[in-house]
Amino acid sequence: MAYREKILILTGSLGDGHNKAAQAILEAAQLYRPDVEVKVVDYLEWVHPHLHGIGKYCFIQGVKSLPSVYGFLYRKTRDDNTMSHIFKRMKLFSSNRMLELLNQERPTEVVSTFPGAAAAMSYLKVNGLTTVPTATVLTDYTDHSYWIHPSTDRYLVGAPHVKQKLLRHYIPEHRIVVTGIPLRQQFTQSYDRFALRDQYGLDRMLPTVLIMGGGHGMIGKELMSVLQSSELSDQVQFIFVCGRNEKLKQRLEQQLEEVNIHPHVLITGFVDHVHELMALSDMIITKPGGLTVSEALALELPMMLYKPIPGQEQDNAEFLVSVGAAMEVKNANELRSQLHRIIQNETLLYTLKKNAKSSQMKTGALHALTAILESRASAQVQTIV
Repeated sequence: MAYREKILILTGSLGDGHNKAAQAILEAAQLYRPDVEVKVVDYLEWVHPHLHGIGKYCFIQGVKSLPSVYGFLYRKTRDDNTMSHIFKRMKLFSSNRMLELLNQERPTEVVSTFPGAAAAMSYLKVNGLTTVPTATVLTDYTDHSYWIHPSTDRYLVGAPHVKQKLLRHYIPEHRIVVTGIPLRQQFTQSYDRFALRDQYGLDRMLPTVLIMGGGHGMIGKELMSVLQSSELSDQVQFIFVCGRNEKLKQRLEQQLEEVNIHPHVLITGFVDHVHELMALSDMIITKPGGLTVSEALALELPMMLYKPIPGQEQDNAEFLVSVGAAMEVKNANELRSQLHRIIQNETLLYTLKKNAKSSQMKTGALHALTAILESRASAQVQTIV
């Protein structure tokens, strides 16, 4: 029987970013390395088959309701210290369950796009329960101790400044590869903006603003006030993507029907054609999740980042503002005034677009796949030596 490499990707459904990165690597393998088998497994669902749904709900509601508490814990555990060590010592999975997965799939490499999975694999390796090479894909433009574990063979990061941050955690340089955050293939292509606007029944010439709150629609009802601005009513068209927040979608549709406050609005729930909506838009208003902003960069879409949650969202926002690809706004009033300013200033919009283009790394998925396959070869050499 011919030997075949097999990559096992462990992801987690706390937000859509971890799953998107996993899917992007799978697509890259199918396109560029069909000789390599790739299997994606939801780590949380595997280790907690009866509780992962409840845990996911509690996490999302906690972040939405108590963002300051989340931000406090995030900052306090960013570096290796007493608090972060306490959290890392909490074994939140079954070793037998993890070994069952490895024995069932028999991977030649394991990749984690979710920090809990990276922790579990490191635990197994430290305790001599497996020797399979491991790689971790960081899905934000920042560092944190929960991604960093002693037996990780390779770290794949989205930008050079993240590599510098990991070096300060005393990770050897040869274990860190700047690949870009892995993106699905549809975000690496070019599109006809006018044809897409025709397809979705939008005005070809009006400036178009896409409003997204992540897969769970975490942008709230206060953004409805943006549509009530007489300054914008005839000058811009909006697309609201509410994600899986069906209540928000229904509320927006009802308010628009009752008040008829804006003539150019498209409202959707969760969609699988976000790339098309990004490609036809002039700007996106969004929460700065690592995958969402990477997708926007790839499509050269200027960003307005709305009320980043303290933690990785704030870190992502600071990076994007620093490279000139985004603006950060803290409330609906500031959003409305800044949006009006940008719509009236084509030079500013062009500058944001140009900076987005210069900061993108479209081939992150292919580079990540290459680094993953190289990590096994590197581990074999080290074993021989």
